[in-house]
Amino acid sequence: MEEILKEQSRLVHHPVYSAFSDINNIRQFMRYHVFAVWDFMSLLKSLQNHLTCTQVPWRPSPYPAEVVRLINQIVVGEESDVDQDGSPTSHFDLYLRAMEEIGASTSEIRDFVASMDLDSIPDGAREFVKKNLEVAEKGHVVEVAASFFFGREKLIPEMFTTIVETLERENVHAPTLIYYLKRHIEVDGEDHGPSSLRCFNILTQERSDLIELGLKSGLSALQARHGLWDFVDQKLRA
Repeated sequence: MEEILKEQSRLVHHPVYSAFSDINNIRQFMRYHVFAVWDFMSLLKSLQNHLTCTQVPWRPSPYPAEVVRLINQIVVGEESDVDQDGSPTSHFDLYLRAMEEIGASTSEIRDFVASMDLDSIPDGAREFVKKNLEVAEKGHVVEVAASFFFGREKLIPEMFTTIVETLERENVHAPTLIYYLKRHIEVDGEDHGPSSLRCFNILTQERSDLIELGLKSGLSALQARHGLWDFVDQKLRA
């Protein structure tokens, strides 16, 4: 756990955020980060497939009803939240709108979603997505839950707080992006994060082998994110 906490701290204080005073840098950052927004949903859908029944005919889940409820609640929030005007939207679509608002190109992510061709993902983001998809598609449910919690839900509130503070300090006009970030700080910090941790604890059942498997997966997810941030930082400073 100590290694995970250290890696999370490094990501929260990553130097890439210092480049957010320039709107062109933000556009470039979002070009890569949007793929992390997309594959977040793949991890979540993997958990939903593992823990609930998404097939016909329906069968009761073998997992506790509490876990089923937690995952379904997170899915509802991510796929059908509300925007700043109170209209239903997914967080992915909201992010695309934020990109378009500041003039960031969405062509790469839209082409990828249409084709699902991993080779179409830009360098830097491609390996990150491949790693997360491998966990989502082939990982043990504990590995998926750990990647989701430690690599996403636990990390995002602090990381996004740093980004928001930079945007507001630099008076960057990006209202939809700031709303998106603040919404995740609120929802992940107060609801989704604690729910994900509860889910992880239930799944590991206090078994040392499952806890170790999960912590290893969580650390790997954080290291992959760090690699993505390092790549983007180098791009922005080139």
